[in-house]
Amino acid sequence: MEKKSKRYRSAVQVADLTKDYPLKDAVEILAKFPKTKFDETVELSIRLGVDPAQGDQMVRGTTPLPNGSGKKVRVLVFTDNPQAAIAAGADHAGLQDMMQKINEGWLDFDVAIATTEAMKTVRTIARVLGPKGLMPNPKSGTVTDDIPAGIKAVKAGRVEFKMDKACNIGVGIGKRSFTPAQIVENAAAVIEAVGRAKPASFKGHYIKTVAISSSMSPGVRLAATEYNKY
Repeated sequence: MEKKSKRYRSAVQVADLTKDYPLKDAVEILAKFPKTKFDETVELSIRLGVDPAQGDQMVRGTTPLPNGSGKKVRVLVFTDNPQAAIAAGADHAGLQDMMQKINEGWLDFDVAIATTEAMKTVRTIARVLGPKGLMPNPKSGTVTDDIPAGIKAVKAGRVEFKMDKACNIGVGIGKRSFTPAQIVENAAAVIEAVGRAKPASFKGHYIKTVAISSSMSPGVRLAATEYNKY
């Protein structure tokens, strides 16, 4: 706690964190915050004004990051042709054998992709994968019969976003080692993607607040001009 409080005190000397800033300025402020010994993840936190009780107001989607995520993504492919999936860049592939390992507690992967045919079987472990956010889903592009393209998109930095029960979205958009320009581009791509995902039935103030932070830093709020068009 003491180390964190020291970092926070150092951060508030860089800028007034009670104010809102244009995206470019917010990223430059973040770059001046004290760094840790590891390459922290930079995250965008978005609060929405939708009603989570309304089934047609769930917000989720995917977007490619122009500069990638900076994270090595371990991909599991559920398929009857594991050799082809491995050749296409999958870290793990299979069907019944992979499902058995998962039922035994194995979860050493970041993203799961499934063919349309394999999904008929994979649904039986939805109770395991669903709560972990690892269940393949057509809306996120992880149920596909073009496995090489699916693997390439995920490994290149396509990220998924999904609103939680409190109407918040958190998305990793890069690393502290990225240049400010790279972070700005990635952040803008995510804000635009979330904006496009606005439910057709929703009327009102859609994006309420957006903040950018790193793993160990406080958040810097973005000015409404960066997202109020959505």
